[in-house]
Amino acid sequence: MLKSKTFVKKTRSGGVLKIVREHYLRDDIWCGSEVCKECKDEAPVLQEHACIESNLCSFPHYLIPDTNVVLHQIDILEDPLIRNVIILQIVLQEVRHRSAPVYKRIKDAIHEKEKHFYTFTNEHHRETFIEREQGETANDRNDRAIRVAAKWYTDHLAKKTNGGSLKVVLLTDDRANKEKAEQYGLVVYRCEEYIKSLIGNPELMDRLALQPDDQNEITGSKLLFPEHLPLSRIQSGIKNGMFLQGTFHANRDNYLEGKVFINREGEEINEVLLQGLQNLNRAVHQDVVAIELFPKERWVAPSSVVLQDDSPNDEDAEEDETENKLKGVPSDSSVLKPTGRVVGIIKRNWRPFCGMLSQSMIKEATRHLFTPADRRIPRIRIETRQAANLVRQRIMVAIDGWPKNSRYPNGHFVKNLGSAGDKETETEVLLLEHDVPHQPFSQAVLSFLPKMPWSITEEDLKVRADLRHLCVCSVDPPGCTDIDDTLHCRELENGNLEVGVHIADVSHFIRPGNALDQEAASRGTTVYLCGKRIDMVPELLSSNLCSLRSNVERLAFSCIWEMNHNAEILKAHFTKSIINSKASLTYAEAQMRIDDSTMKDDITKSLRGLNRLAKILKGRRIAKGALTLSSPEVRFHIDSETHDPIDMQSKELKETNSMVEEFMLLANISVAQKIYDEFSECALLRKHPSPPPSNYDILIKAAKSRDLNIHTDSAKALADSLNNATVENFPYFNTLLRILATRCMMQAVYFCSGMDSDFHHYGLASPIYTHFTSPIRRYADIIVHRLLAVAINADSTYPDLMDKHKQSALCNNLNYRHKMAQYAQRASVAFHTQLFFKNKGIINEEGFILFVRKNAIIILIPKFGLEGAVFFDNKDKPSPHLSFDSEIPGVSVPVPESEPEAKKPKLDC
Repeated sequence: MLKSKTFVKKTRSGGVLKIVREHYLRDDIWCGSEVCKECKDEAPVLQEHACIESNLCSFPHYLIPDTNVVLHQIDILEDPLIRNVIILQIVLQEVRHRSAPVYKRIKDAIHEKEKHFYTFTNEHHRETFIEREQGETANDRNDRAIRVAAKWYTDHLAKKTNGGSLKVVLLTDDRANKEKAEQYGLVVYRCEEYIKSLIGNPELMDRLALQPDDQNEITGSKLLFPEHLPLSRIQSGIKNGMFLQGTFHANRDNYLEGKVFINREGEEINEVLLQGLQNLNRAVHQDVVAIELFPKERWVAPSSVVLQDDSPNDEDAEEDETENKLKGVPSDSSVLKPTGRVVGIIKRNWRPFCGMLSQSMIKEATRHLFTPADRRIPRIRIETRQAANLVRQRIMVAIDGWPKNSRYPNGHFVKNLGSAGDKETETEVLLLEHDVPHQPFSQAVLSFLPKMPWSITEEDLKVRADLRHLCVCSVDPPGCTDIDDTLHCRELENGNLEVGVHIADVSHFIRPGNALDQEAASRGTTVYLCGKRIDMVPELLSSNLCSLRSNVERLAFSCIWEMNHNAEILKAHFTKSIINSKASLTYAEAQMRIDDSTMKDDITKSLRGLNRLAKILKGRRIAKGALTLSSPEVRFHIDSETHDPIDMQSKELKETNSMVEEFMLLANISVAQKIYDEFSECALLRKHPSPPPSNYDILIKAAKSRDLNIHTDSAKALADSLNNATVENFPYFNTLLRILATRCMMQAVYFCSGMDSDFHHYGLASPIYTHFTSPIRRYADIIVHRLLAVAINADSTYPDLMDKHKQSALCNNLNYRHKMAQYAQRASVAFHTQLFFKNKGIINEEGFILFVRKNAIIILIPKFGLEGAVFFDNKDKPSPHLSFDSEIPGVSVPVPESEPEAKKPKLDC
């Protein structure tokens, strides 16, 4: 059956366009139930004996949730107890339009066979499709469509079971929808009403998201925050310049302060400071907000107070009291910042948060405060009847809303992750908090892996350069199994040198667009934690077929130069190849070969040649203005049985580290130029923007404390200044400056050449750069391999590769994944540092003051890479020990920063 709808609309040019929309209706759409013998054409999804113990529903039944139940109670629907659910097409369409994360979660539940979730295409069933009536809103029409579908199911199942006991239960929290459904003769309950009726599952009540009516019941009557403006007023205010739109970033060190980064280009002001609870006005980190800018006489300087929300658990702190904590801080007119207040929320970016429960001091209370692991997120009030069991556990909580008369947002318990301090639990927390995809690879992904045993074919030998005779070797950290790169250096007959960088040919195994490629693109990067690796690609590739291990034949993508002895490139050549690595060395092993004058074998000669050229290349780079910065890094020695850290020390870099780095940089630069020359509009490149002058304030002030000058006009001026910034009898001072300089830097990012005109890499002092050398662990490198393969006619192209808009969207995801991976790695180091110090007692170690806050000094302990605050007590005296944020008893270590902006010290050294 075909229904069509015709309407006309006016075009931009003033013409009239007639549009005809056709809608096909069918009468052969299956209901999905085991009880139906007529319309079944495949394996049934809904069980005949759909039994769940309930005080309200003593009969077997299927659930039909409406759109708002799916959107707000997805945590309930995901519970293993909830099975045999009918998700209507109209509900799925609305959820997809309103919330991409919830849509993905409900689709995952539908694909989980044990859940028995069935999608019924009611919009194409002849008996359940309805037309929108005159004067009916789209929302009311959709609610009616849900009721019609529920009625059809009720009647259909009654026929198939001869009036048997199997029924359909509609779940809705909409009062009007519920009343109309009852008039239809449907079995209908509010979601809370139904969940409360389930026998023997009281913990499900904790997972119920609070509805607006419920939230008002648990908050006070006192108005704590201004009313948020309606979206229509916000939009008109942004349009006429009264308001600004931007993304809110909470201050990790001061819960009463945050910044809004203005999204619109061309604005004179790109950053607005917010101070005080009322001006923050219920904005949560990463929310898109509308702000009103204060006049200049109300602008203030960023606070120098380290302030955490430690108000009592069971009562709201007074606004005046918390605001007083910001007062009394002298303002320097030279550092006044544009200041404003939040007038409305444009888009919430809430997610489930990990943290710990702070149990109420009131006996038998059910309302408690949850403290998120991320200090930028406010504490959340939840209702739970299992508080005693959740104390000292890591749990997940979701925010439901933030009423204007509540000091904290309201939320609900999602799940218990495990005991705080447990290695597996803490690893799960840091992966969740940094949005690192870590689920096992699906069968769909694994199905695209090569069939074993795998070997190089005759066809491969025909189309690739056979370089198996070359003395190629790899140099990597100890224990490395995903070996991306190998090198060689040999003297040519003409007296010049041939230098090769050979990179794993991952793009041979991962073809564009299949499930394996899509998964790798989504993950973006391999994440390296202490003692654990979250692979971007399955282990068969990462540690076996793609890994350039010694004494096995492997497919590679080679970048080969002919150089003179002054490391000047005379020719460059790119080719797909076959190699056989002669040695897999660690940095220490390679260094030992170079230093041992008695070793004369081909591998050692190759390493010495590479090392000599690398020193020349590095000197040339530094002369051009490349920066040599510093950050405190540590290395753990892990117990082989307990997997606990038994020793930690600062990472020691050898000449061979620099040797490998120089040739990887050279390969990346050479490939970047090649793909840009061939594909000027769609080359995937990497740039490092120059920092704005204000970023260097802290570095300049630190240097001036020792009467030294730092020049920041260019990267070379900065590099020269840092080289000259030495203090007699204080050798570590230069390292401290380089650590501060690192924090002044902007984030390096991927971009598409056709979408940007600034290609310069500030830190490397290179006019063009990309990533080519690590395709096992970076998806960007796979795209670069594909571009290079097309450029040298070694592979064919495909539409997405040449689409600059799709490349740009891909770059956005890769930048996000790389940033999150970096923060997850830091958090893993922090946690293992906790484990190391757990039973060590008090340790005396040399530390340096990085900078000073009003109520604390920030200390760096280089040996352990530790940074934390020494707080002053009420008498303005320092406390006797370093105080770091930690929720593990007896442990004091820092939680790493999670935003580049938060990493930048803002105050005097």
